[in-house]
Amino acid sequence: MLIYPQNKNIWFTIVLALSCLLSSANAQQNFDTIQVRSTKITDGVYMLTGSGGNPGVSAGEDGIFIIDDQFAPLTEKIKKAIVDATKISSPIRFVLNTHWHGDHTGGNENLGKAGAVIVAHNNVRKRMSVEQFNKFFDHTTPASPKGALPIVTFSTDVTFHLNGDDIHVFHVDTAHTDGDAIVHFTKANIIHMGDVFFSGSYPFIDLSSGGSVNGIIAAVEKVLRLTNPQTKIIPGHGPLSTVEDLQAYHDMLVSILDRVSRLIADGKTLDEVKTAKPTAEYDDSWGKGFVSPDRIIETLYNNLTRRK
Repeated sequence: MLIYPQNKNIWFTIVLALSCLLSSANAQQNFDTIQVRSTKITDGVYMLTGSGGNPGVSAGEDGIFIIDDQFAPLTEKIKKAIVDATKISSPIRFVLNTHWHGDHTGGNENLGKAGAVIVAHNNVRKRMSVEQFNKFFDHTTPASPKGALPIVTFSTDVTFHLNGDDIHVFHVDTAHTDGDAIVHFTKANIIHMGDVFFSGSYPFIDLSSGGSVNGIIAAVEKVLRLTNPQTKIIPGHGPLSTVEDLQAYHDMLVSILDRVSRLIADGKTLDEVKTAKPTAEYDDSWGKGFVSPDRIIETLYNNLTRRK
């Protein structure tokens, strides 16, 4: 099973990014200290890390295609990291947002002004177009400026034929949010999962944005059917991962969900469910991140008991 890296500075950066996920608090970060780094996965495909969701990059003769773009103050660092890694200095041609959260869409306006075409699921544009309230953070996020909105949207799927690959983007319903997209580099055998997959930590399931634990499990199962042992997985947060890591994440969620469901069926209150510690055997491996054991229990409890 994957254990999250012990580098406290990296983890702090991720926690800080997630803490301000839906708020204007990201302006309080010192982005001058953030380093955007690239990891080459295969010729022409890279994963970036910095502050916020992990971008994925396809680079080649057809231009630059980027998945998610972190926060606005990091745009120039992201562009430089791409040039340094790929030796291609052409402008970013396409931006694909895996969902609407600000640590994945914060650079949209900058890149859109520079000529990039922003693409996302229909619900991403809908949520970015209006004010959003998130109960998990008890915070209201204002509507995004027009220049940050996706200008091409899809309902089920779309394919980009770029840089020698067929990049299939498909919607998974009610997972992390109601607008999640999975990106499958079909020839390179790489899958970017956005925040449907938190590698090495309990996930943040945004119930306020239509997310659900059953949706995440179903999405992971769909992705697993597309994989083989050589498939590389780019998570929304955490290190580059393997199919084994994704399977462990799936099995952990299924196990905890079953335990919480049984406790609810027995009539237990939220506090009683927490006291029963249904996550105990997983906490050392998965519970040291942004979402604590109590918070994942609370999320699952609220998800399972909310009115339809």
